[in-house]
Amino acid sequence: MKAILLEKPGKVDNLSYREIEEPKPRNKEVLVKTRAISVNPVDFKVRGAEEVLNMIYGEDRPAILGWDISGTVVEKGKEVTDFEVGDPVFGMVNFLGQGKAYAEYVAAPSAHLAKIPKDISYQTAAVSTLAALTAFQVLRGKVKEADRVVIHAGSGGVGHFAIQIAKSMGAHVITTSSAKNKDFVLSIGADEHIDYRAQAFEEVVDDVDFVFDMFNGDILKKSVQVIRNGGTVVSIPTPDFSDDVQHLAKEKNVNLQFHMVQSNGADMLAIAKLLESGAIKPHISQIFPFEEMRKAHEHLESGRAVGKLVVTV
Repeated sequence: MKAILLEKPGKVDNLSYREIEEPKPRNKEVLVKTRAISVNPVDFKVRGAEEVLNMIYGEDRPAILGWDISGTVVEKGKEVTDFEVGDPVFGMVNFLGQGKAYAEYVAAPSAHLAKIPKDISYQTAAVSTLAALTAFQVLRGKVKEADRVVIHAGSGGVGHFAIQIAKSMGAHVITTSSAKNKDFVLSIGADEHIDYRAQAFEEVVDDVDFVFDMFNGDILKKSVQVIRNGGTVVSIPTPDFSDDVQHLAKEKNVNLQFHMVQSNGADMLAIAKLLESGAIKPHISQIFPFEEMRKAHEHLESGRAVGKLVVTV
């Protein structure tokens, strides 16, 4: 099968295209013929940083990057009962931290997958994985009807899912993005838009119930400042919060949390239902063929992508 391998961290040229042996599914895994792959910022961060690559893959070289797939089950392990050969599936696959999604065939834990709803394309399903799971897991149980919610970077992959999911929960959504993406974020459900380049969000919002932070640092500190007493801030970049941020959160009685997305078939089923009902409609800004994965990385790394990128196999 064809796969994209990484021998050592670095620029996109370090991604190499090779023929390798097709994986065999273990007892609790299914073998998926990949139809589409979603690319996330974590992909190029792992590709470019030796420390991160080593943390996830150890000495397993060459590494196959990627976590988000959609495709068709072509073989299943002895203990798999929830899927059959021929089923269209999607999910964020993760085995001991590794997804190995950049390949024509992926052996995936069945517990990380869900069936693709009828009339949902492989491309749409593929992009509704890590980013959608992140937004869903962050918001679930923390946001309720009529809550005032701030979602940073609303035009991005996670952000544009978060806007739609928060709206499905009945929240009033305030989001930040550049001015050029104002119409986009309003079109997917945001109630208010703040151009982060022209206006400081902490000067125009206050007493909010929940903030979804994508940046840490100064943005996280300002996010804590605008939260009401007893409100919640969830940050996804890193669990390392500065002493200043932690002190401010304690002083304001703000629930400050870090969240790392987890592969979860039950949550993927919830995402499938949101797709089926139309509550979430992923925005795919660009489609790349498998042979142009390097270009997909470069485009995403440029920071210009709106919504999601997808790679077809």
